[in-house]
Amino acid sequence: MLGGVALGDGLPVVVMGVLNVSPESFYTGSVRTDTTALVRAAMEMVEAGAALIDVGARSTAPYLDTAISLDEETDRLARAVTALAGKLPVPVSADTPHTGPAAAALEAGARVINDVSGLADPALARLVAVHDAGLIAMASPRGDAGTAGSAMPHPAGGSDRAGAPPLRRVRALLECTRERAANAGIRGEHIVLDPGIGFFRDGPVPPDVWDIEVLAGLAALRELGRPLAVGVSRKSFLGAVTGRAEPSARLAGSLAAAALAVTNGAALIRAHDVAETVDAVRVAERVRAARRP
Repeated sequence: MLGGVALGDGLPVVVMGVLNVSPESFYTGSVRTDTTALVRAAMEMVEAGAALIDVGARSTAPYLDTAISLDEETDRLARAVTALAGKLPVPVSADTPHTGPAAAALEAGARVINDVSGLADPALARLVAVHDAGLIAMASPRGDAGTAGSAMPHPAGGSDRAGAPPLRRVRALLECTRERAANAGIRGEHIVLDPGIGFFRDGPVPPDVWDIEVLAGLAALRELGRPLAVGVSRKSFLGAVTGRAEPSARLAGSLAAAALAVTNGAALIRAHDVAETVDAVRVAERVRAARRP
């Protein structure tokens, strides 16, 4: 269960709609700085089939210099969640790796925290546990700090910078993050894992090659025992594959990648274009079901 939404084997794949109140976000089509427009866009996503709405107040794109203060993020996120949680018939997720903004979002009515840092801050993990909230925990290059006082294992004798295979690296990071969540008291059934497509950019493996390998190998990550959330919508690896430099031109690539993610085992797809993504997901679900013994 993620914020009250059931996920897992034998259940329909969930589509999470993505909205931002951060003008610096990489895809301007997701940005709604006006509260009325934000609520209207979220309602349209719900009507199109979104089972959750994820709202962010600062860009988490690793290739953008979009720093804002924690106070500004907290204010933006609290106002957005307050507006959405009071009107939407589906749970609201807050996209933040920071404890202060997350606390404000949870108090405002968010039921899920979407953390791209891999629970790098132990206080965030404790906060999620105290609120009994759902958690989307991402494999993050920032996730190398130890778990429970121990150093994180590096697959193949090194980090991604040293040439570890992408899938093994991501799996090790997700195992580490899952352990952090458990140690903080977050209930296992409230944890969803995200392989971090789009976030591994500084190692010897080109980012688009990394992301394609992880997308192709999602089935192996299902062995971790938690549902997988995958965000591919309009991301830069799609631009590298298709030659579409602008995120606004990457809808077709996003739908293809989302369908492949579902075929390979994703339980949740995070998307900017909900109506189109729901259609792609439903077709991919049928194909996946037909392939089962």
